[in-house]
Amino acid sequence: MDQYQKLVDFVKSLEPDFHKFYEKGQSAAGTRVRKGLSELRKLCQEIRNNVQEVKAQRKAQKNP
Repeated sequence: MDQYQKLVDFVKSLEPDFHKFYEKGQSAAGTRVRKGLSELRKLCQEIRNNVQEVKAQRKAQKNP
């Protein structure tokens, strides 16, 4: 669940820049949003890989 909380916190950290870009029209905030989304993609991939590893470990323990 630690990874889930990390994901939620990261998404929440992007909120101010989304607000600045879409509601205030600040172009620099759009750049930060794009960078943040790229980092979010990497974080999601790490979590996906971890889930797959845990599944494989559980399966190996069930079927020795």
